[in-house]
Amino acid sequence: MIWVENVLVSPGEGGVYGERMLKEYRVWDPYRSKLAAYYYLGGEFELTPDMVVLYLGAANGTTVSHVADYAGTVYAIEFAPRPMQDMVAVARRRNNVVPLMADAAQPERYAPLLEMADLIYQDIAQPEQVTIAIRNRVFLREGGRMLIMLKTRSIDTAEVPGVVLERSVAALEAARITVLDTKWLDPYHKDHAAMLCSSGLGPG
Repeated sequence: MIWVENVLVSPGEGGVYGERMLKEYRVWDPYRSKLAAYYYLGGEFELTPDMVVLYLGAANGTTVSHVADYAGTVYAIEFAPRPMQDMVAVARRRNNVVPLMADAAQPERYAPLLEMADLIYQDIAQPEQVTIAIRNRVFLREGGRMLIMLKTRSIDTAEVPGVVLERSVAALEAARITVLDTKWLDPYHKDHAAMLCSSGLGPG
């Protein structure tokens, strides 16, 4: 990842959402992007130019645009019509972004449109967030990684966030997905945790 004066940046064209520029780089704000927060808190997973990314929960494309600055191809899945309009506008300015309006809980609907991914990145606000991640791991290449931004309050509003994280890790491990690292995203995103995972399972 690229840091300029201790600020995380990405090398693409600016003006996507009013982000600042720093020495011709786009400033990647950790308060607006959970992935940026992950890097500020010591996350060591690198995005590379040869990487294919399946992005679940693309929303308006803020983080997608930064990921696309680093990665080779980004398949951006978003279900809501209004955010998808913004996502399409982002894709018009970055020819390596493929916007797909679809429900991440139904991966069979968009399976014919994808290639195998080196990274599955998930940022969705649904109670069944972990189950959705498990369903989509069929698109992960051998040796690939999953990076899940766990929204504990969306999963269970009454439970202690730490307990939700523990249960989520257990569910992933039961599905033969190895959780390599977890990080809470405070102070940037309250009650959110990043989970870096790997799976030895291929398509099937």
